[in-house]
Amino acid sequence: MTELAPQELRVLVAVAEAGGFSAAAHRLGITQSAVSHSVRGSEAKVGAVLFDRGRAGASPTPAGERAVALGRRILRLYEVLGAEARAAGRAAAGPVAAEGVLRIAAFRSAALHLLPPALERLAARHPGIRPEIRVVRELGPGTAGEVAAGRADLAIATLSGPASGPLSGPPSGLPDGLPDGLLSGELTREAYSLVHPAGHPDPKALPLLDWDENCGSYTRDWWRAQDWIPRATVKAEDDAMVLTMVGRGLGMAILPELSLREATDAVEIAGLGPQGPVRRVGYVTTPELASTLAVRALIRELRAERG
Repeated sequence: MTELAPQELRVLVAVAEAGGFSAAAHRLGITQSAVSHSVRGSEAKVGAVLFDRGRAGASPTPAGERAVALGRRILRLYEVLGAEARAAGRAAAGPVAAEGVLRIAAFRSAALHLLPPALERLAARHPGIRPEIRVVRELGPGTAGEVAAGRADLAIATLSGPASGPLSGPPSGLPDGLPDGLLSGELTREAYSLVHPAGHPDPKALPLLDWDENCGSYTRDWWRAQDWIPRATVKAEDDAMVLTMVGRGLGMAILPELSLREATDAVEIAGLGPQGPVRRVGYVTTPELASTLAVRALIRELRAERG
């Protein structure tokens, strides 16, 4: 097999993101026939059909999804190559500050509470880093899926597996359903608590409020064993909405610690005991980006945040 050239990878990514050959051509500033020729050539080299063509445009096949994800990751290495090489050349003269764009994906409560202090310290030590932060819901592949797809350099993600033993660095459990080949490390653990309207005499009698991202593999067994937890009668968009609704007296909820940092006096929080569920939160990145200056610097600051 002949390797794909960088421009061929750019065409594959553009077609996938634009949803068609014509839109990709417009994005790249080339002709549609050039895009079609490039995709056909890439498919011949790979030995697989990468896009389903139709009147509505073009969508990646399973082989195409994988090729596009790896293509983004390879193109990202081309982008950081210069900065990494320059830093290596200056290393003999002393500590080197990282520079360039750093793409971060995080779920909402982590973006609000874990990232800001780490980014503040990062900016003081590495003013040349330009963070780009995307808030991604923890559904399906979630934030770690952004790393796997090449859209983020590092993700703050929920990690699978039991929360037992001391906090540790990589390797560690990865989010459910994520393909192998990524690196992760645990940053913190969040205990879940019962949250209910302040002053309510019988919180367990209230309806249960929930949100789509709640209850992963780390909590399923615990939830199944609790006969006092009713089936969710209200499901909201996110944990902040659930917390607001609890404060309005509309029900009770079980929320992790990061979500409860926004709690007001309108709610009360009760622990669930030593056997209560715990969510493991960590970073996820690729093996190739884990050694870059910017990603290493952010991981150091995230680890410093946990004390």
